[in-house]
Amino acid sequence: MAKLSHVDESGKARMVDVSAKPRVKRTARAEGYILLAPETVTLIRENAIEKGDVLGAARIAGVMAAKRTADLIPLCHNIEIEHVGVILEVMADRIRIEASSVCTDKTGIEMEALTAVSVAALTVYDMCKAVDKKMEISGIRLLEKRKENT
Repeated sequence: MAKLSHVDESGKARMVDVSAKPRVKRTARAEGYILLAPETVTLIRENAIEKGDVLGAARIAGVMAAKRTADLIPLCHNIEIEHVGVILEVMADRIRIEASSVCTDKTGIEMEALTAVSVAALTVYDMCKAVDKKMEISGIRLLEKRKENT
C-alpha cells in the first residue's frame, strides 16, 4: 500500500521536504461544474445578473485563488506560478469550468488548478444565489498533471 507523503512516521501531518528535488516545468488541468436552473443560465448569457458579469468575475476569482493556494491549503508549498487560465463553458443547465496552471518548480501545480476551479464555481454560486436556490457544485477533479523530464 502506498505511503502518505504528508504524514510522518508517528502519523502526524507534516509538510513534505522538496529541497533536494530539481525545478522542472509542471502543468495541470482540472474541471468542475455548477448546475443551474435554465432561467439562471439565460440570465448569465444575457449578462442580466444583478451583481454583474458572472463569467468575468468567476474567471478572475479562479486566477486569484490559484495564486493564494498555499495560503488556503495548510501543507501546500508556495510555488512560483507562471500561468493560470480559467475557461467557463455555458451549457443548457450548467457551467463547465476548466482551469490550467503552469509552474517551473520542485513540486506540482495541481492544487492550484483545483483551487481555481473551486473558487470560480463558488463565485458563480455567490453571484447567482439571489435568483437560483438549487445550484449545485459537482465533479471537481484533476484531469491531467504533467512533469517535463529534464
